[in-house]
Amino acid sequence: MSESAVAVKLSAARTRLIMERPFLGALVLRLPLVEAAAWCKTTATDARAIYYNADYILGLEPKQVQFMLAHDALHCALSHFSRRLHRNKHRWDVACDFAINAMLLGEKMSAPSDILYLPSFEDMTAEEIYPMLNEDEDREPVDQHIYDDYDSDSEDSNSEQGDSDQMEPGSGGNDSSDQIKDSSEGSSSGQDPNSGGECPDPLTQQEMQSLETQWQQHLAGAAQQAMQAGKLDGAMARLIDHFLQPQLPWRALLARYMSSVARDDYSYLRPSSRRGDGAIFPTLRSGQVDLVVAIDSSGSVSLEEIQEFISEVDGLKGQLRARVTLLSCDQAIVGEPQVREAWEELEFDPNCIKGGRGTNFIPVFEWLERQDLRPTLLIYFTDAEGVFPELEPAMQVLWLVKGKAAVPWGQRVQLN
Repeated sequence: MSESAVAVKLSAARTRLIMERPFLGALVLRLPLVEAAAWCKTTATDARAIYYNADYILGLEPKQVQFMLAHDALHCALSHFSRRLHRNKHRWDVACDFAINAMLLGEKMSAPSDILYLPSFEDMTAEEIYPMLNEDEDREPVDQHIYDDYDSDSEDSNSEQGDSDQMEPGSGGNDSSDQIKDSSEGSSSGQDPNSGGECPDPLTQQEMQSLETQWQQHLAGAAQQAMQAGKLDGAMARLIDHFLQPQLPWRALLARYMSSVARDDYSYLRPSSRRGDGAIFPTLRSGQVDLVVAIDSSGSVSLEEIQEFISEVDGLKGQLRARVTLLSCDQAIVGEPQVREAWEELEFDPNCIKGGRGTNFIPVFEWLERQDLRPTLLIYFTDAEGVFPELEPAMQVLWLVKGKAAVPWGQRVQLN
């Protein structure tokens, strides 16, 4: 009787998620539901299935069951199993729970009473929450994250994780491409190829990489379905968009973009007659590049991050023979613009940072208009939360963005 009641309760929770929250429902359907033995006190996931304690599920309200299924599915979809890197396992697990619970509560879902939640962690990723937690964190996640079992408080754990690249005895040796499947192939009553009798082996490094790729695809597909149904917006939509963006190193993207604009103009000047060929062939000109660098000085970006960015631009401008005009702006231009040639050092004045004044991007473009400047490229370093010009300017704009905010036009590079 109890087993049948649990199966009905889980099936009803998935159905409600699919109907009312298609994004979360589509993710939950990717995971078989497996009844676990005594090792699982509440629910658990290894990115291949959701495991559950039958007594725990019976003790929850129907909407709380929906919450727990969505909670575990989001751990998988957001690749929490592969994003930990050198971080302490317990502290990382707590940070992940804080991030996901804030998302689900923001969607007005009903949570069990023992979840981890702080309003100050809303709209934050696990990476952003992690350094805000105590090193001896004693809070516990509501569920179990059984993707791995190694732990370290130092960066040496990277080498330990790397040792798992080879299939280990007892790991099952199965390629994870067969692990994620529509849960209709399994059963909410535990009739799944994976047995819930013993706690599953942790993922190998190879499995993590494969599962991360698959979950990225599932995340994009679920988001697209929900947007088409008009049921994905607000903070969750912004967060999902953030995770679907290419997470390439910003320095490499900045260097690539600046290099591309440095030699993208053709010259059709007639060659010297001494060359003996009257034909005119187009050649790439590699003259001086005029860069305008704008810094969001409202206080939303730290001085350390600004100095790091300035240092990167300073190194690149010498390679590209670039003249740089540096502007600071919050609600208006702050301080005096400075112009530096390729051989001159670029420096940022810390006195330009005026915290708490908000951000308005319009003054930078108005200043360029008054100066009649048409730079080769404008690079804006900001959190992208402010007032934009209504019309896109007639220049190339590269936004280097800290955070998850979108930009209305131009090229956006995520500051990782």
